Amino acid sequence: MIDSFIRDISRDDIIRLAIFLAFIMIGNWLIKKIAKHTGDKDTKFQQRVLPVIDSLADWVTFYGIIILLLFTFSKTQWLFYPLYTHGEVDVTILLLVIAFLIVSLAHRLVKLFNRYVLSSVYEYYGVDRGLGYTFNRIIYYTVMFAAMAVSLTSVGINLTALGAILGVLGIGIGFGMRNIAGNFVSGLIILFERPIEVGEVIQINDKIGRVERIRLRSTVIRTAKEGVLVVPNQYFIEQIIKNRTSAKMTAEVKVSVAFGIDSHLVESLLERAVKDIKESSPGILDFPEPNIRFVDFHSKAMDFLIEIPVENFEIKEKIESQLRHTIASIFVEHNIQLPSIKVQVKE
Repeated sequence: MIDSFIRDISRDDIIRLAIFLAFIMIGNWLIKKIAKHTGDKDTKFQQRVLPVIDSLADWVTFYGIIILLLFTFSKTQWLFYPLYTHGEVDVTILLLVIAFLIVSLAHRLVKLFNRYVLSSVYEYYGVDRGLGYTFNRIIYYTVMFAAMAVSLTSVGINLTALGAILGVLGIGIGFGMRNIAGNFVSGLIILFERPIEVGEVIQINDKIGRVERIRLRSTVIRTAKEGVLVVPNQYFIEQIIKNRTSAKMTAEVKVSVAFGIDSHLVESLLERAVKDIKESSPGILDFPEPNIRFVDFHSKAMDFLIEIPVENFEIKEKIESQLRHTIASIFVEHNIQLPSIKVQVKE
């Protein structure tokens, strides 16, 4: 089988191919080595220019190898053998490879353009992160749609007929895919109306997290405790979402003590616990001041609430845990009793 692929290739062609492949790989290595050596002492060069050079060197190497292989095997018959004929177009393996190169090259170029060119433009003109992300996604999907259209046309697929087929299929499977379609439309609404943006802190039910990515079907939220949440976009359109980005983030701890204990003593002990936490834990804001309140009492308990302003939600639960440890230690030291729980046993 291998002989049928290379029978039209001479030994000189194979040697020439191996030499050029070696030159391409060595050139890739030299470009990266020189670029890295040039930017050893330049932090800005390493952060912005060096990744661009590395990326360009990699994909030039990739496409150079493919073009070299196509040029070498251009003498063979199998590369031009028609797999099928559509109208006057003979679709060959070469044509399929070219269609793949169009889509792949468009993907790489638009990613490179958005990441390294537009990011500098956004920074220069003060475009916020959420709006820049929206522009990037719109540009990416537009370019990829155009590349797919060109590649499909090049292999003989009529886009008008394809649209009609998809329309008929859409009617048949519309009910089964209505949730996917709803999430897709919701993703477009989020990108254009921007009710939430990348980098913002939001609250979903009792979970607080930061928006990492907004995709067409779902949004990725990273929380401090639950990890990564993948939320369907339709949820953000139909439900009430609390945007906590501009809100004050506070660590809150509710403490209950036995009824009858001196409430002023309990409050002073809680103030001592807060003071210890502020001195030992980073991430606590100097303003506003922590707040300690006697919020409620029952027949067996008195409830106190401690609120400490913190920098972000990532440190919120850590401060709350440390505060509970400190309060427990101080309560044991001063023999402060927690409310007893009456257990009833049914016979």
